[in-house]
Amino acid sequence: MTLADQGFLELGEMRLEYRMIGPRPDAPDAAPTIVMLHEGLGSVGLWGSFPDAVAEATGAGVFVYSRAGYGTSKPGPMPRSISFMHEEACTVLPRVLDAIGFQRGLLLGHSDGASIATIYAGSVQDHRVRGLVLMAPHFFIEDMGIAEIERARDAFNEGLLRDKLKRWHADVDCAFRSWSEPWLHSDFRKWDITEALGYIRVPILVVRGEDSDLLPPDLADRMERLNPLVTIRTFAGCGHAPPLFAAEQTAPVVEFLCAEE
Repeated sequence: MTLADQGFLELGEMRLEYRMIGPRPDAPDAAPTIVMLHEGLGSVGLWGSFPDAVAEATGAGVFVYSRAGYGTSKPGPMPRSISFMHEEACTVLPRVLDAIGFQRGLLLGHSDGASIATIYAGSVQDHRVRGLVLMAPHFFIEDMGIAEIERARDAFNEGLLRDKLKRWHADVDCAFRSWSEPWLHSDFRKWDITEALGYIRVPILVVRGEDSDLLPPDLADRMERLNPLVTIRTFAGCGHAPPLFAAEQTAPVVEFLCAEE
């Protein structure tokens, strides 16, 4: 299919909102495509101008989509399974890549999106994926991360966070529940995808905020031991959202993207 600048992917029961910036992936002699996977409460719109900046800096096509239940995408079945990230990585993402005519490029994920990209690259042999950018990824459960999600749940129930999220999601309750309920489920405490990280055979750039309280301080050492293809970049002055709060510091990301195209 030839992608419009924005619209919806109709994938059976799924209707997923998307934006496409720059060269289309299915064009003859197409430039590489960077597929961006949003955070747990993210959407196409919540990326802001970051996709446009990446497209302009790299010359690559940039494809951004909202997962089911986020942005203006059609909600999926509820409640969400605690295996939702594996389902997104191994069931949904392959359908998205095939539907857009993805030929070669990179996956760039933030938070839950980075974990989904990790699971995909570590579980699916896809020669089209030439590298990963993982912004504030999760690989296992940390008590401090769960505590932060519990605080977010309380803020949502009090109405403060709910009002903020209405700007980005057509069904704000579905979006929040799709994220928070699996993470706070007692059985989710066993979640760990470090094994997938070890199977990845393409270059990986991990971007983290120095002030993030969701990432353990020894994460860099653990990751480098798991996979020698990992490069770590830490941005000062930002927390869990490097794409949004450290846009002026993304030169290492752009350099990596250009090098791996």
